[in-house]
Amino acid sequence: MAETITILGLESSCDDTAAAVVRLSDGRADILSSVVAGQTELHAAYGGVVPELAARAHAEKLDLCVEEALSGAGVALSDLDAVAVTAGPGLIGGVLSGVMCAKGIAAGAGLPLVAVNHLAGHALTPRLTDGLAFPYLMLLVSGGHCQFLLVNGPESFKRLGGTIDDAPGEAFDKVAKLLGLPQPGGPSVESEALRGDPRRFAFPRPLLDREGCDFSFSGLKTALLRARDALIAEKGGLTVQDRADLCAGFQAAVRDVLAEKSRRALAACNAPSFAVAGGVAANRSIRAALKDVAAETGAEFLAPPLALCTDNAAMIAWAGIERYRLGARNGMELSARPRWPLDTSGPALIGSGKKGAKA
Repeated sequence: MAETITILGLESSCDDTAAAVVRLSDGRADILSSVVAGQTELHAAYGGVVPELAARAHAEKLDLCVEEALSGAGVALSDLDAVAVTAGPGLIGGVLSGVMCAKGIAAGAGLPLVAVNHLAGHALTPRLTDGLAFPYLMLLVSGGHCQFLLVNGPESFKRLGGTIDDAPGEAFDKVAKLLGLPQPGGPSVESEALRGDPRRFAFPRPLLDREGCDFSFSGLKTALLRARDALIAEKGGLTVQDRADLCAGFQAAVRDVLAEKSRRALAACNAPSFAVAGGVAANRSIRAALKDVAAETGAEFLAPPLALCTDNAAMIAWAGIERYRLGARNGMELSARPRWPLDTSGPALIGSGKKGAKA
């Protein structure tokens, strides 16, 4: 008989509370429902995500999102095979909220519990959307993470490189704050860049003078800060065009670095397919440049729909299905993890401490 698996997924690692139901049937994955409750307005006055506020909002919204997801999918708890939940990495309060909610549902309904690494959710999304076969190269590029992963299986990831400081999404957010743009920074900077001249400012392309696939974006952010301060000192402030040009130059620098590093990563692993996921993958200029790199190297290029680039629970439910098929089950002792690297064999890029390796 054909295998049919239906899983409820929960995601609460940062500032999006999400629940989704995904079904695998006859080898085909279907997103039966996907609910995301954002917190942009909640954090708007603070210029970034406030962990404590985010955790409280998750605790208030998770059960409502689950109810809406089940209703939208037309299924009851008794129709599910398991509950999958992001168990890390992320803001610990938010992750803990999701884990406790998933435990309650699993215990009350008598369902298996499957822990999912948030990064694996992004990395496995091309298999949910396009049925992409292993192996493939994944560029995971988001607000908190930036790394190349050779994806060999649902639980087999080899990191080829990553950021040694800021992630691109984090840099976009900081740049937006420096220029007085609203959060989240990625869409704000991209919108401004459309009206700007990317050649006006000679921003650096960090680490392109070194071999390998590692990234650094902290210095690029500092270069923009200095350019901004120089303009303010000269003119007494920024014009609308100044701000647009700064955004365009910054975005172009990030795009060029991601494109060149992707070219190197594809050459290093010779993967037949190149996929990109994470919130920064929604940036149209960056996505187009990465698509061009794939075409140059003859690799198939895949990027999920924009709604699945940012944090969502459909990717968690799918990653849960992948692990469930391998026999993965977790008990009530499951703990929330603020750090959880996918490639546990490689050295930590950003260091480690009592909480473990960051990436």
